Amino acid sequence: MIGKIKKGKSFGGCIRYVMGKDNAEIIDSYGVLLGNIREITDSFNYQHELNPKIKQPVGHIALSFKPEDKALLTDEFMAKIAREYMELMGIKNTQFILVRHHNTDNPHCHLVYNRIGYDGKVISSQGDYKRNEIATKLLKNKYGLTYAEGKGKTNVEKLHASERVKYEIFNAVKEALKHSKTWKEFNDYLLRRGIRLEFVKRVREIKRPEDIQGIRFTKDGQTFKASQISREFSFARLNAQLSWKPSEAQQESERKVLQRIPDGGLLLEGTGPGLFSSTNDTAPEEPLPQEELLRRRRKKKRRKGFEL
Repeated sequence: MIGKIKKGKSFGGCIRYVMGKDNAEIIDSYGVLLGNIREITDSFNYQHELNPKIKQPVGHIALSFKPEDKALLTDEFMAKIAREYMELMGIKNTQFILVRHHNTDNPHCHLVYNRIGYDGKVISSQGDYKRNEIATKLLKNKYGLTYAEGKGKTNVEKLHASERVKYEIFNAVKEALKHSKTWKEFNDYLLRRGIRLEFVKRVREIKRPEDIQGIRFTKDGQTFKASQISREFSFARLNAQLSWKPSEAQQESERKVLQRIPDGGLLLEGTGPGLFSSTNDTAPEEPLPQEELLRRRRKKKRRKGFEL
């Protein structure tokens, strides 16, 4: 199950689109006259007059399901899921129609709703893409619906260079997780496939190591943040599986490094030989240019002046 969100200006154009497909049928509705396309459109437009300043009053969300779930998705069950989806999305106290299409292998329906509620207030779209992701995941888990195949099934040979590298990293990381119990095993597996792992640390105070803020992967000269590959690969999620806990010697080595890093800088730790060893030595930082040192001193003095 996925939801594709759109907003628009014309109820007439949207209604004609969702009702114009072969075998399109309204399987649920609320607050709308259903005699014909003109009546449906007029119903929505009358309510829009409660708040005519809103230039995009049309809410349109396509809810699509996997073919494997087709036997489950009677009209009644699809409408039930759509109602629960609306509740999770905060789409309440307003008109809507739910139109089912039968023109693809993927069972799907189109939710058209008025972004102007019965009270004349606009239904906010702030954060709706994140809410959509959460809502569809909750409903898939609740009703045992089929998840999408994901990146693992993509034909990488047909992709452009950067996208191809992303998918190659994705597949390699998924395989590495199957064969790794520790960060070292995970790192070694990726290195054998030409992928370099880097930890990103943010330093706020000298002499105190901060938590790892993120991960980067590099392959074929291209570097990507973990979030650009998949949200599954955040440091927190990977560490929950691989559970890297640096030794006291490793932490002491980090503290020495941090003493040489300007406050607020970024430390990018590569995963070459010795990263996961407690005896790992760190090369000294290159000295800052004189102009940069003077700039930072002036900035620090100005900051102190504001605090007085």
